[in-house]
Amino acid sequence: MKKIIYTLSIVLGLGLNTNAQIQSLAGPRIGTVFITESPVSTFLNGKLTLEDMGELPGNYDEIAKGNLTTLYGWQWESRFADAGNVTGIVEWVALVAGMEKGKFLPSVSSLVGARTESGLEFAIGPNLSLGGIAMVFGVGYNFKSGNLNMPVNFAFVPGRTVTQESYNTYQETEVTIDPDGIPNSGDEYTNYQSNYEIVPELDYNTGSRFSITVGFNLTK
Repeated sequence: MKKIIYTLSIVLGLGLNTNAQIQSLAGPRIGTVFITESPVSTFLNGKLTLEDMGELPGNYDEIAKGNLTTLYGWQWESRFADAGNVTGIVEWVALVAGMEKGKFLPSVSSLVGARTESGLEFAIGPNLSLGGIAMVFGVGYNFKSGNLNMPVNFAFVPGRTVTQESYNTYQETEVTIDPDGIPNSGDEYTNYQSNYEIVPELDYNTGSRFSITVGFNLTK
């Protein structure tokens, strides 16, 4: 009986030691993201308002450009299917972009993947942002310095093509009427001129996102 208990203790101890080598990397995240030409990137560039993103203007193709912006957020995680050298992970990542530009663009991702004892990980899952719902693909590696974990993650969210249907716009413009055509003769008055515009059907991309984030976490 003593030998059995001793053997079980050794096995359990080795199992706990192996599991402890695969660190939990929950914690803060900072980084940057490049968003390809899209309504979101054009909004970050100051060429669109939030209201404009609902119905893109007729000159969208002329003003749309990509944008590079910062990221700040937090990662939570849990584990499943622990196999010693590899463990399954579920990650929830909440990030905010554009704050250095005075903007607030939140996004939330839920990823399922695996992390190895060496610190390499990969994951995939849904992402929700102002650009809509998409899939995110991530890969990362944990760099260690003493008790400090510094996980570095690369993520890619592919854009998709969306068709905006044609719509009509109406705008009133203030104009000055001069009946006799002589400037400053005193008969001038202000009126409003109605302008109608038909914005044709438009195909646009929601924008692909390429991001890199760095985290900080102390080994417990």
